[in-house]
Amino acid sequence: QVQLVESGGGLVQPGGSLRLSCAASKTIGPMGWYRQAPGKQRELVAQITSGGSTTDTEAVKGRFTISRDNAKNTVTLRMNSLKPEDTAVYYCYARRFSIDYWGMGTLVTVSS
Repeated sequence: QVQLVESGGGLVQPGGSLRLSCAASKTIGPMGWYRQAPGKQRELVAQITSGGSTTDTEAVKGRFTISRDNAKNTVTLRMNSLKPEDTAVYYCYARRFSIDYWGMGTLVTVSS
């Protein structure tokens, strides 16, 4: 079993920045962030392999950056130039031995 502990999130004005972090209790493979806005399906935001290869959705390209620290089993999502449409619950996920694990989610609200 892998526990994922998220931190960060909160309320920010449009154009602002936030950082989300997630720590895994064990060594894991791919890690990433999904988000779910009210009334919408959960969607991938960005993911990163243990080797550092990244994938992110078109909506966040150039604004969000994902990184990880393999020694600490952590993944960080830096979010810049936030828009109201980025408002959602953000979930950390990690895969270990073909099993996906999820964090509890952290709310990001972008509003003036």
